[in-house]
Amino acid sequence: MRLLPMTADKSWRSVKAQWKKDAEGVGEDFSTFSNGSYAAFDALTKDGEHPGLYCLFDGERIHAACQVSRLMMSKFPTPALRARFIVVSPLYELGVADSGQYAQTLVALFCGIVWLSRDTMSAGHIRFFLKSPGDAQFFAALRVVSELSPFSAFTIDGALIECSLKEAEVPEAA
Repeated sequence: MRLLPMTADKSWRSVKAQWKKDAEGVGEDFSTFSNGSYAAFDALTKDGEHPGLYCLFDGERIHAACQVSRLMMSKFPTPALRARFIVVSPLYELGVADSGQYAQTLVALFCGIVWLSRDTMSAGHIRFFLKSPGDAQFFAALRVVSELSPFSAFTIDGALIECSLKEAEVPEAA
């Protein structure tokens, strides 16, 4: 799966249309199902723009979406990426996909944010707001200090993951 910016061909409206089919396919009334969780995206996209919205795409369907912003925060000396308003396909929320698939989707979304911090949206820190504190269990192993870890610091408090990335190593010239 890849984390991609929402665009005209992968718009919030097309994501909602796909997710409406998913929900109604298992007998859920999408109009009442989507009231609360999609309100932030509806407000952000009301002018047809997609400011900082990203979707987790497997080539056929969108599995999750979130808003990503790059900002300076007084607590960090370098820019941070903030990922919030995470929403997942109704397939995960309505039990069509199992909890293992849900965990894989959240981890894939987080990995996409790490990739963005190393590439397009260069940042040394990440603030990743989970859907709930219960989702923290899927990331607990990342708190272990390891030489191979890409993180110099990794904490989970409630539904917030906060981590700092190790400096990218530049190979020495021969």
